[in-house]
Amino acid sequence: MKPPYQITHTILVRTASISEKIGAIKSYFLERPSPLLRKQNKIKTIHSSLKIEGNTLTQEQITAIIENKRIIGPKKDIKEVLNAIKVYDQLALFDPFSSRSFLSAHKLLLDGLIENPGKYRNQNVGIFQGSRVAHIAPPPVNVPFLMKDLFSYLKSKDEMTLIKSCVFHYETEFIHPFPDGNGRMGRLWQTVILMNEYPVFEFLPFETLICHTQKEYYEVLAKCDSKGDSTEFIEYMLNIIDTSLSELLSLNNRLVSDIERIDYFISLGKSEFSRKDYMNVFRNLSSATASRDLKKGVELKLFTRTGDKNKTFYEITSGHNMPLNRNKTST
Repeated sequence: MKPPYQITHTILVRTASISEKIGAIKSYFLERPSPLLRKQNKIKTIHSSLKIEGNTLTQEQITAIIENKRIIGPKKDIKEVLNAIKVYDQLALFDPFSSRSFLSAHKLLLDGLIENPGKYRNQNVGIFQGSRVAHIAPPPVNVPFLMKDLFSYLKSKDEMTLIKSCVFHYETEFIHPFPDGNGRMGRLWQTVILMNEYPVFEFLPFETLICHTQKEYYEVLAKCDSKGDSTEFIEYMLNIIDTSLSELLSLNNRLVSDIERIDYFISLGKSEFSRKDYMNVFRNLSSATASRDLKKGVELKLFTRTGDKNKTFYEITSGHNMPLNRNKTST
């Protein structure tokens, strides 16, 4: 059964804009950012998602935890971060269409924080804002059936993935399938759904923008609850995604360094290649700039070069250590 929502002009405009930006991201080689940027984005995502739920740790403290350094902070907050790191480290292993995978993610995320993590709730729950009841979730006996229907909808080919990811996020909040962690799971699973079709979402910290518009986030959820459909939430989330993609393109339309390009190219796993192969990845690069990049790669012993002129080929050096951010020159 399809969850209730309408396809509005705003939704159509946003999905078109997002699709256009995803195309640009592919042409700008940004689907898999550099390891440094991926690490920074993971930290931002974990910090923002947990901050929404009241976690007090800073990005600096989360960075320290990732680097196995000791920090001082509330035990519960540290445990939340440790759990989130485990989950985000294995994002690519989750199956977006599997309820079993969904439950295993919740078990990892809430391990040691609640009783019986990874299992649907068996109690009635209400969400309060101050002394006011903001939302009464469906009875626990209905939760397994509602989630089964939601996963069936997710597998449907009749709707765009962008829209289905937003609907799944909202419906997870509405059904409230767990005693705790529903917000985190809704945001996490939207990422899992999106990255299954668009790899860039594995490294896109759109939760940061949700955190910055947290009041609007909860207001839109409440409006949709009262209206009985998720249309406004879809519009809100598509705007968040569109803005996040714009920021990624803006960040990478700056003067991108040769080292970042080389790092990205190496991550593609090509063995032997030519300058033409290099330029096919970076389509907006001049032949002179490509030659300088390749020369630098040879100087840094990241590539070996054989042949001459049009018969020049390069091979990635086995066991290299990529010197990110060292000797940067921008073009």
